[in-house]
Amino acid sequence: MILRLAAVCERAQERPDGRLDLSGIFNDLSAPGFPAMQEHMTVVFVVEWEADETGELPLRADMIDESGRKLLTIQGHTQVEARSADRSPPQTRLIMPLEKVVFPKPGRYRFELVAGGDVADACSFFVGQVTA
Repeated sequence: MILRLAAVCERAQERPDGRLDLSGIFNDLSAPGFPAMQEHMTVVFVVEWEADETGELPLRADMIDESGRKLLTIQGHTQVEARSADRSPPQTRLIMPLEKVVFPKPGRYRFELVAGGDVADACSFFVGQVTA
């Protein structure tokens, strides 16, 4: 598994021509107090598979706080088809809109992706408190 793209943004969509459109990519959020809630956000992962990784493979993304506590889990499977060497490697594109995500305290949060038995630090962002 090769993690080609990981982002947290406002919106994302895959176009009919296969391109991805991401809007409002961010690496920090501000809140007036904690616990804080983000009404809408989208997490995007693009995974490229190695030649020996085929069939139904498990996928899991965990949002983890600075203490290592898992706060949110996205879990499922992907079907990876074998491809000949004259074609681009197979990819899985996960576009996951999230609603009402709660952040218990200020600090750095990160997504860890577990796919096909491999683990990758996917992306991180900071949630801070707005000061008057």
